[in-house]
Amino acid sequence: MAEEKVMLRGLEDVIAGDSQICYIDGKRGRLVYRGYDIGELVFKTHYEEIVYLLWFGSLPNRVQLSEWEKKLSTARDLPAPVLDAILRFPKEGPPMAALRSAVSLLGLYDPDAENNSLEANLRKGIRLVSQFPAIIACLIRAREGKPFLTPRKDLSHSANFLYMLSGQLPDETSIKALESYLILLADHEFNASTFTARTTAATLSDLHSAIVAAIGALKGDLHGSANQRAMETFLEIGSVEKAEGYIKEKLAQKKKIMGFGHRVYKTEDARAPYLRQMAIKMSEMKREDKWVTIAEKVKEVAHREKGLYVNVDFYSAPLLYYLGLPVAFFTPLFAMSRISGWIAHVLEQYANNRLIRPLSNYTGPMDLAYIPIDQRK
Repeated sequence: MAEEKVMLRGLEDVIAGDSQICYIDGKRGRLVYRGYDIGELVFKTHYEEIVYLLWFGSLPNRVQLSEWEKKLSTARDLPAPVLDAILRFPKEGPPMAALRSAVSLLGLYDPDAENNSLEANLRKGIRLVSQFPAIIACLIRAREGKPFLTPRKDLSHSANFLYMLSGQLPDETSIKALESYLILLADHEFNASTFTARTTAATLSDLHSAIVAAIGALKGDLHGSANQRAMETFLEIGSVEKAEGYIKEKLAQKKKIMGFGHRVYKTEDARAPYLRQMAIKMSEMKREDKWVTIAEKVKEVAHREKGLYVNVDFYSAPLLYYLGLPVAFFTPLFAMSRISGWIAHVLEQYANNRLIRPLSNYTGPMDLAYIPIDQRK
């Protein structure tokens, strides 16, 4: 008889390690980065500051920020062989698979690829954070039959990405909307992709391998692609008049509505109110409130009928749509934000490492006798 062990499906409520990076209070709907409530950061800082905060534990002063921004902005170019390979990827292939493959290729050409020292990992981390926008912009433009645009070193992280998408200097509302999104999704404790990255790093594998593993986890419908599915729901509904009937029908069929519910939050997701604010601002600038109005009606019906609370994916869907992102690329945008948190956690894992190796609760047969092949049925 196998020894019985305590088992919690999905490791729910299991504390898997110590971390100083992120704190979530699921009952009160609170999210904290390195001691700062997300409400203190989202509209007052830039994404570059958040990367610095997550990696080093404090917000940079003016001199530190200037030096940090320079390091990030000068690391945006993709190695020529990687860019050539990306341009040859199947244009209709899954965007997250393309992103995963591109990051794996970056590991082949990174001069610090197999160096696991802190200094080397910081250099690799800077390159990865800075190269993600170039990869994603390249994939989008290639799919649209447009040429790749060289990154601009004189623009912020968010402004440069929007420029690389359109070839036009973006307006301030769009820059702030994207920046808010990137800040709000930069980290979220031991979520599936972050824990995957830490598990990979715990084997003392390299940084690129840990990030590739994280991208693979984020690709799933129960994690990163929920924002894409939420927008597909809004598009399928099509008008606010159809929203109530659509949601009631889905609920009656006991089908999952993407953009609702969270393993940790027992109330509204801490990030949702800020994303809602920016989605409304974008709708006002675009003079198109259709998608926000549909979202609001869906939220009202789902909460009234089943007491459901929205999560981060709900309002990020119309926000990204207003920014002009193809729906298929919503999850790569999630990765473009979360890369900062992934790297912070990998660095923390390396600094106090122990191989992550849980036990399983074996439920199969025992003490079977070997049967020669000719006697097997």
